Amino acid sequence: MRGAFVALALGAVAAAPAPPPGWTAGAAEGRPYVYLEGAAGSVLEDTLSVTNPGGKPLTVRLSGQGTPLAFAARTVTVPARTRADVPFAVTVTADTAPGEHRGTVSAVAGGREVRIPVHLRVSGPSLAALTVEKVRLDGSGTVHYTLVNRGNTVLAPRLSVRADGAFGTVLDRPSRALPLTLRPGERVTRTEPWPDPPALDSVTVHLRATAPGTPAATARSERVFVAWPPIAAAAGALLAMSVGAVEARRRRDRAARGPGIPVEKPQSADVTAGADR
Repeated sequence: MRGAFVALALGAVAAAPAPPPGWTAGAAEGRPYVYLEGAAGSVLEDTLSVTNPGGKPLTVRLSGQGTPLAFAARTVTVPARTRADVPFAVTVTADTAPGEHRGTVSAVAGGREVRIPVHLRVSGPSLAALTVEKVRLDGSGTVHYTLVNRGNTVLAPRLSVRADGAFGTVLDRPSRALPLTLRPGERVTRTEPWPDPPALDSVTVHLRATAPGTPAATARSERVFVAWPPIAAAAGALLAMSVGAVEARRRRDRAARGPGIPVEKPQSADVTAGADR
């Protein structure tokens, strides 16, 4: 939530005994999270509820996580058997980008923490954009890639994978949802295992990433797979076959000449210079 600041108006702060384990904190009116919507440059208001069912006062420390939240005070004391509704205001600065922003308010007391999600939607033109980058296929067949949210909305990406070899498709995984969401500007590096890549082939792997409202993002990588031990074994077998063929031909030649027949050796001519007799 870039540029969004939160100010909480809290009650007096006082030390308190250890609180009971049953206290709760959350968005007002039982909502599962805080939801705020407005334009850049506006001030948004909501309420956080802290309930103390015990018989002693409860001191709760509040903080922001994952977003630049600023509080007017860091603690609030809730009387016994009382619910405290803590108002707060979010000032969205003029340079906050349109789209969805997320954060968390944390309430801590007695060693226990409760987290309340904060969803902020800043009005304005929405841009959903997803890219897939740095695709690499290593020697074990694992595909490495990076997904990047280049828009201003939260994305839930899907991915399909196809690999083409010299003689056709060797891997085809249809589109499926990935177990993640990408906030605006967020990037994440992932891997796609391929346990049984080809032993000898020239492969091109194609990745196609999609998300609702975005055009498809594609990327590819190439690799030549060469399994040297099998190739060496095949070469050795061919060599053995060649040697065997040569030896067999020699045996056939000896058999054709017959036993005891010597091989004549060529002799050089003996020329004697002198007069005829």
